Amino acid sequence: MNFKADFSHWLDLPWQNKGIGLESFDTIELLDFGSFGINVTIFNSWIVIALITLVSWLATRRISHGKEVSKIQTVLEILVLWMQKESKETSGSSANGYFQMALGLFCFIFTANLLTFIPWFRPPTASLSTTMALALTVFVAIPYFSIKNAGVKGYLKKFIEPVPLLLPMNIFSEVFSVFAMGLRLFGNMLSGVMFAGILSAFIPFVAPLTMQTLGLLTGSIQAYIFALLALVYTSSVKAQDDENLT
Repeated sequence: MNFKADFSHWLDLPWQNKGIGLESFDTIELLDFGSFGINVTIFNSWIVIALITLVSWLATRRISHGKEVSKIQTVLEILVLWMQKESKETSGSSANGYFQMALGLFCFIFTANLLTFIPWFRPPTASLSTTMALALTVFVAIPYFSIKNAGVKGYLKKFIEPVPLLLPMNIFSEVFSVFAMGLRLFGNMLSGVMFAGILSAFIPFVAPLTMQTLGLLTGSIQAYIFALLALVYTSSVKAQDDENLT
């Protein structure tokens, strides 16, 4: 197997005439194993995952239950409690089964957008392949949680409600609504990268920092929306007992 590594284009600034767009994220291969390669999108996704793992490990290796709690543990506890609260408000009494997935999605998207403050970092969320993979995760989680909560019959029943005539429309709605999440996230993230690139050609140094700050705010909102929609879709079918309680 022929192995090649080329990181010469990894440090290229995305806005310096490098063809800002989908091709600049998915076609630049950093590692080539012969039969397959690792492009910038995948490699930067590994960086995001590694950073989340490192922060989580640092926060949980010495968990304190007393008065003296580390700042990083406090921040993560606030994040977890916030997502639990959102889960319960969104999906009712059985919410605790969903928030882990939503929290993971939020952390990945938020961290990817946070790293855009590094000038050469191409956020993986600005690639359609990444956002569609996240949407596919939600798409697979919907029947998993639905069948887990209400069984196969309960899951299939939702497609013929309120009348069986709506079966084709309900199937199309489930497929399209989930993957529309990926398209929305991709459009917002890529447009931010491209807009920063255009402005930086006229106002170097100042424009990128300003747009990245605005992009972080927008990215945080997008991460929240994506996680919230994931909660809504995965908890759409609940057990009969949960429905009677709500």
